[in-house]
Amino acid sequence: MTTDKLHRAKSYPYHLPDRSYLLSHDGFEEMTGDALPLSLEGRTPVIACGSNQSPERLSQKFTLQEDRPIPVIRARLKDFDTVYSAHFASYGSIPATLRSSPGTTVSLFVVWLTDQELDRMHETESVGINYSFGRFDGIEAEQEIGGPLNMAYAYVSLRGALARNGAPVPLARVSAERRNWPGLDQEEILEHAREFLAPEVPLDRFITGIIDNKDRRSSLTQALNEKALTEWDSAFTPIKF
Repeated sequence: MTTDKLHRAKSYPYHLPDRSYLLSHDGFEEMTGDALPLSLEGRTPVIACGSNQSPERLSQKFTLQEDRPIPVIRARLKDFDTVYSAHFASYGSIPATLRSSPGTTVSLFVVWLTDQELDRMHETESVGINYSFGRFDGIEAEQEIGGPLNMAYAYVSLRGALARNGAPVPLARVSAERRNWPGLDQEEILEHAREFLAPEVPLDRFITGIIDNKDRRSSLTQALNEKALTEWDSAFTPIKF
């Protein structure tokens, strides 16, 4: 069981497909061709920058109906990057958040959700604690299928961006062009956090302590917050619930 916990923590953001896909009750299927296989009418575009890009993680969040797949469309988003948030998830990983990054183009996914699915997503994102849900206006996102977006919704960390040498840290597993800062994978960012939070503790024990002890997880998150980059992006408008 401990091995499974460690694997889950270190594997974030999990498998990211090469193409847009449909998520259904029996898995996911990559889209082919240039036309959408279903209508997006009545759905909300939500930018996924971390594990919400992964069919593995999304399938854990939703009870999917056979005739109601979720479209997840690959997109190139200009002047942003995916970076680590300054908090620990309950499963031991350091999750992601969006960050303004002039000149960078990051490859992400846009998850198109019904109102009911969006309500469920809010439940899984610790809205008001770790993340704020809101709208990005004036963006340039070119979807692989379905055309460009100049507005979309997203979850942005209330904890700020984790800082390393005074700069945000992109997720190395998420591809981007012209990055402004060096990226790290999940195990590397956890090791970085361990080095300044608990240098005397081996990495695997550090991770299991985060998973198994809620109070310790909270205190370590608070320590990350003290060095976080917390300024908001001017294009982001939080939505109050």
